[in-house]
Amino acid sequence: MKRMQRLVMICMLLITVNAGAQTPEAKMKTFIDALMKKMTLDEKIGQLNLPGSGDIVTGQASNSDIGKKIKEGAVGGLFNIKSVEKIKAVQKVAVEESRLKIPLIFGMDVIHGYMTEFPIPLALSCTWDMNLIEQSARIAATEATADGINWTFSPMVDIARDARWGRIAEGSGEDPYIGSAVAKAMVKGYQGNDLKNTTSMMSCVKHYALYGAAESGRDYNTTDMSRLRMFNEYLPPYKAAVDAGAGSVMASFNEVDGIPATGNRFLMTDVLRKRWGFKGFVVTDYTGINEMIDHGMGDLQTVSALALKAGIHMDMVGEGFLTTLKKSLSEGKVTLKEIDNACRLILEAKYKLGLFDNPYKNCDESRVKTDIYTAANVKAARHIATESFVLFKNQGNILPLKKTGTIALIGPLANTKDNMPGTWSVATDFEKAVSVKEGLEKAVGNSAKILYAKGSNLMYDSVYEVNATMFGRGLNRDGRSDEALRNEALAIAAQSDVILAALGEASEMSGESSSRSDIRIPDAQRDLLKALIKTGKPVVLLLFAGRPMEIKWESENVPAILNVWFGGSEAGNAIADVVFGDVSPSGKLTTSFPQSVGQLPLYYAHKNTGRPLGEGKWFEKFRSNYLDVSNDALYPFGFGLSYTNFTYSDLLLSATNVKGNQTLKASVTVTNSGNREAKEVVQLYIRDMVGSVTRPVKELKGFQKINLKAGETKTVTFNITPEDLKFYNSDLVYDWEPGEFEIMIGSSSKDVRSKKVNWVK
Repeated sequence: MKRMQRLVMICMLLITVNAGAQTPEAKMKTFIDALMKKMTLDEKIGQLNLPGSGDIVTGQASNSDIGKKIKEGAVGGLFNIKSVEKIKAVQKVAVEESRLKIPLIFGMDVIHGYMTEFPIPLALSCTWDMNLIEQSARIAATEATADGINWTFSPMVDIARDARWGRIAEGSGEDPYIGSAVAKAMVKGYQGNDLKNTTSMMSCVKHYALYGAAESGRDYNTTDMSRLRMFNEYLPPYKAAVDAGAGSVMASFNEVDGIPATGNRFLMTDVLRKRWGFKGFVVTDYTGINEMIDHGMGDLQTVSALALKAGIHMDMVGEGFLTTLKKSLSEGKVTLKEIDNACRLILEAKYKLGLFDNPYKNCDESRVKTDIYTAANVKAARHIATESFVLFKNQGNILPLKKTGTIALIGPLANTKDNMPGTWSVATDFEKAVSVKEGLEKAVGNSAKILYAKGSNLMYDSVYEVNATMFGRGLNRDGRSDEALRNEALAIAAQSDVILAALGEASEMSGESSSRSDIRIPDAQRDLLKALIKTGKPVVLLLFAGRPMEIKWESENVPAILNVWFGGSEAGNAIADVVFGDVSPSGKLTTSFPQSVGQLPLYYAHKNTGRPLGEGKWFEKFRSNYLDVSNDALYPFGFGLSYTNFTYSDLLLSATNVKGNQTLKASVTVTNSGNREAKEVVQLYIRDMVGSVTRPVKELKGFQKINLKAGETKTVTFNITPEDLKFYNSDLVYDWEPGEFEIMIGSSSKDVRSKKVNWVK
């Protein structure tokens, strides 16, 4: 009997120990299981509903229309609501006045910073510095969570090769390798090591998938491509973000294979969940379900059911789930299992964020004063901006300028704070942004004179200017005649030693719904620039851009061009740092600049045709080329000059015959042969010479950003393994094939040293 009692006690002890040793996943499942057993069907569907913040006013959250839905359990989260005061009030309705006290999740477009704004994402990628990019996301997360937000609709990882598409500004350019590296860095920066930490926010990878390949570069347009291109060139950054642990994914607006992404089961289930093992939830983009009606997929009930069955879990704004799923369930068009699965994933996200433990974890008023727009954050924004600028041309070493004499600062973008942060800077304080004029004046103090004139309006067409400067980003259109504006500029130019021309796009000329068929500098500014060149004074073009622009004339006629993108809150100070040589520019392009818009889409990793143009040639009859322009980019992927010169040695390989999983070492020595300390991005490219499917002429497979003092030499070595040789074949199997490979290292995709190697299995 005693022996039996001892066995029972041991068993009970083991059960207790095992219960205490539950994995975090098991604990979460136990908690969610218990909660879902208490939920009604309406409450489950309510978790799938993501409305905007609507009519919520401070002090009236409970009585608003949204507040009433929250009490009924008909809301899973809110977006575009900010401030601890408002969010705390709304969360209180959810956890104190609804039946099951389920907390809300709060999302916002925190794209490239929160209050402290960093350069636009395209510019960030041009730093080629993943530590800085991760730091920018970490600071953004710290600031946003201090203001109550715990979910960001970022990073945008769409590969884009058509500069007409405005949203190229929000991504990392044309290349899947660096795009994947940036995706990982951003996810890590936002989410940190533990989503339950008060400074961590859940990332949402967007726009899944292929949004950056919209036909004609026109936003929201159709995308159509082969599975091979899809898997090899466009999907890798999404997968990289998923592999990095991204908590959520956003469906894109475009169709793929004739089915809108929002209702595309191949994308949402077959690839995302079954191939990649994604465990988080998928949210639509703004009214994405409803928009399938115009795509021609059916009425709201039909498209809502289509989305749920495809693998969509949360409906942003459209309320198709909220208003139709119950009926669809009764008619057998969806299953309870599908609704339960979507509900579970939303609840799991809230659990992972620690909201069930502390719904108010991001509602600490004291953090608003200590964590937002701090001196350290501002300093980081300024430094990162300087690393993002790309020097295109510096004839006669005009740059850097001396902080002496008289400098003419001319152009409609020279004295505007509102345009400096760039598109999708929804939370920043524009009054705190630093204009170019302000930055230059601070930099020179009393040692030089800055003379300013607007010189022209953004463009001649006033209606176009209104459309291109929405969301309070206007440039205060000057009512004087174009001639009067230009004459004023020419008058101060005549008094000056050098001219800085701040020209290009306004911040809202790129971004969502900002596609352009003409990607040149707007007409009024081009005419101004031509007049400034005719003065004979040295001219430096400070090019503001959210996309690659067509600047062939400028490249041929302007002595110096510094592409400053949109540098964020500290743009003006950062521009001054680089213009006056306190920092040497080190940015390198992650997107090719075309000679002509007719070359688009344009990218370095193209494939050969059966009739390729001969090396170094412009035109050959019956070859793949244009009659009027060469195939080359004006400024190629990876390009960017410095205030010093870097000399590369010949490429050295550790072997010319490699077998199996051996590692091949490829190295060059790089010397700073100038007289300034500076940074250089050393780039590794590989070409698979023969494949079972055609392969690109070169693909980025590695990069290192190094700092060299004047006269210093460093050896840069890349370790190449078969993992770097893999691609998706015609069966969509990811593997490498033996054969001959060309290894290339250089300063850009166009400037490389190369050797060949034979690699066998």
